[in-house]
Amino acid sequence: MTRNFVSSDDIRSRFSRAMSAMYRSEVPQYGTLVELVEEINDLRLRDDPDLAASLERSGELSRLSEERHGAIRLGTPGELATIARVFTVMGMHPVGYYDLSVAGIPVHSTAFRPIDPAALSKNPFRVFTSLLRLDWIEDESLRREAEDILSRRSIFTEGALALLAMAEQDGGLGEADAERFVQEALETFRWHEAATVDRATYERLAKAHRLIADVVCFRGPHINHLTPRTLDIDAVQAMMPQRGISPKAVIEGPPRRLCPILLRQTSFKALEEAIAFQGQNGAEDGTHTARFGEIEQRGVALTPKGRALYDHLLNEARSDASVAASGEGASDYETALTHRFTDFPDNWTSIRAEGLAYFHYTPTQSGLDRAESDETSTNLDALIEAGDLTFDPIVYEDFLPVSAAGIFQSNLSSDAQTNTSAKGSKPAFEAALGRAVHDETSLYAKAQEASIASALSALAPRRRASA
Repeated sequence: MTRNFVSSDDIRSRFSRAMSAMYRSEVPQYGTLVELVEEINDLRLRDDPDLAASLERSGELSRLSEERHGAIRLGTPGELATIARVFTVMGMHPVGYYDLSVAGIPVHSTAFRPIDPAALSKNPFRVFTSLLRLDWIEDESLRREAEDILSRRSIFTEGALALLAMAEQDGGLGEADAERFVQEALETFRWHEAATVDRATYERLAKAHRLIADVVCFRGPHINHLTPRTLDIDAVQAMMPQRGISPKAVIEGPPRRLCPILLRQTSFKALEEAIAFQGQNGAEDGTHTARFGEIEQRGVALTPKGRALYDHLLNEARSDASVAASGEGASDYETALTHRFTDFPDNWTSIRAEGLAYFHYTPTQSGLDRAESDETSTNLDALIEAGDLTFDPIVYEDFLPVSAAGIFQSNLSSDAQTNTSAKGSKPAFEAALGRAVHDETSLYAKAQEASIASALSALAPRRRASA
């Protein structure tokens, strides 16, 4: 018997919207941020018809207002493996491995997101998911205490686990169960004002690293930010203070460009929120700083050649300015960044010609008309020059470890580090995850090749028909 299952794309969209509504109620400044981003995007689309047309051709325009990414920090391999199963029901898969130990952050991470272009166009919701590195706690007794605290919690509701098992066994969820699954899964990400430990334990863990205390001392991982996508992050950064929001000093990632590349991110400072510690005579009042607001501007995905050039120029700029990405000496860093990135081409023709980025190819109407009467070329450059083919940037769907670390550091109350010689381990992370992470570069290459094949097929209907 055929079951009427809700599609994973639909479940993902429902969950993303439910998450956004919950976070807006928990962190009102997030709502202000979303409104500001929507205003800036509308202005940019109105003032730049070419950009609007490009986004329309590549399927980016319809998803823009829906686009969000969130971030959570998990404490145990078991939590990571289960969240991977939950995200699978939503059509989200682990892409990339990020070692944040390079910046003194005791986690390693992946990004759960859709990987199929069609799924991305429907809703590109992503969750940057980090696993705590307890081996960073040098005090062995404190490390065992943290492990014991984490072993006693369950971050998933019984309802979520039951529906997850049902989805895996049956191959999907019906309408009512899908709606219940969204609501039950949402509880994992909800803010909890009550800590699971006393003040002294919290302070010992926070002394080891603020992020360790954030992960270990609560019932669940609580979403620590939710991020809308803007088409002009510099305009949002400039206008945030006018809306009562104080942005971090430096926008992480590449400088402002005519042709955006990879990812640029900024944020407002994490909120100091009231919490209750466990105490011998009842709850004790305290505060915790974890959740913040973030904005992102996404550019084109770079090829390995383009990424190598980006990494080189970024390192040169950071060396020139001799400043940390957290924001000290912001003007000097921005000047160095802009200067160094003059070596990265800033027009789409040159970027494509030099093989620095991935593009989506689309036949033009004139090309389709010509294909009805003429045998067309299969050479991309010739087709583009003849006006038969156009190309648009493939959006970068992933993250940058240096930028992520910069955002993390700017929103922690302490830069205390432990075991800074520790390095990430992709095999260990994948073992905890229970599966391999997808390589993002191969996904972009596959998307580009698929668009080329589709475009050439459309431009050569007679050849296709006779094949």
